[in-house]
Amino acid sequence: MAILIDPPRWPAHGRIWSHLVSDHSYAELHAFAAAQGIPERGFDHDHYDVPGERYDTLVAAGAVAVDSRELLRRITSAGLRQPKRDRR
Repeated sequence: MAILIDPPRWPAHGRIWSHLVSDHSYAELHAFAAAQGIPERGFDHDHYDVPGERYDTLVAAGAVAVDSRELLRRITSAGLRQPKRDRR
């Protein structure tokens, strides 16, 4: 069970973003995000979008740094991935 974060490389809104996920449960993810002051509006179906400047702080707080492929593999294996076609 881990909170995972991928490297900041996703551009949007004039910033670069990372994805923060749990490979265990949404409850674990929401609790970690709340403890780190990440607003609920950052949650996007199965992950939080977090600004790249928060990356080092989140890793220091316990998020495990993984590449994007590993992050996707782990949340898919845990049954927590929400495919885009199912997002509404």
